[in-house]
Amino acid sequence: MGTNLFTSESVTEGHPDKIADQISDTILDEMLRQDSESRVACETFVTTGLVVIGGEIATDSYVDLQKHVRDIVEKIGYTYPKIGFYYKDLAVINVIHEQSVDIAQGVVRQNPEEQGAGDQGLMFGYAINHTPEQMPLPITLSHDLTKNLAKLRKDGVLDYLRPDGKSQVSIRYVDGKPVEADRVVVATQHTEDVSQDKIKEDLTELLIKPTIGDFFNEQTDVIVNGTGKFVIGGPHGDAGLTGRKIIVDTYGGAGYHGGGAFSGKDPSKVDRTGSYAARYIAKNIVHHGLATEVSVQIAYSIGRPEPFSFSLNTAGTGTISDEDIEKKVLKEIDLRPGMLINNFDLKRPIYLPTASYGHFGRTDLDLPWEKVDLF
Repeated sequence: MGTNLFTSESVTEGHPDKIADQISDTILDEMLRQDSESRVACETFVTTGLVVIGGEIATDSYVDLQKHVRDIVEKIGYTYPKIGFYYKDLAVINVIHEQSVDIAQGVVRQNPEEQGAGDQGLMFGYAINHTPEQMPLPITLSHDLTKNLAKLRKDGVLDYLRPDGKSQVSIRYVDGKPVEADRVVVATQHTEDVSQDKIKEDLTELLIKPTIGDFFNEQTDVIVNGTGKFVIGGPHGDAGLTGRKIIVDTYGGAGYHGGGAFSGKDPSKVDRTGSYAARYIAKNIVHHGLATEVSVQIAYSIGRPEPFSFSLNTAGTGTISDEDIEKKVLKEIDLRPGMLINNFDLKRPIYLPTASYGHFGRTDLDLPWEKVDLF
């Protein structure tokens, strides 16, 4: 198979797009907390001093948007008045309206067996045996870097750090197996009064080497703040939108992606629930030794409960045929949206923590789609 490189990226919770995702999922969670039947498609836009919340929502809950937006922005770490996005001084604009009755008539059913998909679309799940979580190594290490970067900031270890940041990891593979980190990139927002040499030295020793571990070596190329400066960041540096980090949210570019984002969507939206089901299936296939790598696709048609199609591909790594694995899977799981929602218990406020550092491979969260109890 030879040698090749594969690269994935992650972003911190203070990245503009991730702020938007977290606001959308904060609102979703609060609505589900009060009314588990809420139908939510909440979109968020952030820029200098401004948060705009829109979308289509049907709910019996009441959510104080001003309070919840300011609370999550404060929690993320935008507590500095002079950096252009400060939790106390935000203008919060609400342009939410009611969900279309045309969609509702295809989704709302008394029996979960009859509930139709909230939209058409195709969803993918992926798993590989390169990490204990059955995740690709580049995205796992990229998420670890951004999580640990945020921890260094929040714990006050490096007081010049600010909330916005990114990571990128290139892993060298030999004959399909990860062997070393070829290049590691970290970008972090920082105060004006610190040199780039100090930032690179600190992050190399306190962040990169401990996080990359045995995959780091003397040949690993380290790039920190490649432009030479990252003082202006967050929504003051770049506008942010819900749903713009779908590859960060999933497998870092490994496998496939159907194009649908997750945050701000209640579980009737198969972009979310179908993707979670596909990951659950893929992880169980690898965990139980049926293959070392697998991609799973599920497709739905709006208003219809039965999947439009289902397929999987083990890329020749299966211990039995793909057709036999497929039969084994479909014998154990009901892929109708209402049944997935019931069996995964998805009508509850569990989504905000997934809005940063990925939806899959999360050992820090008790997520139903990460369980290995299918077979």
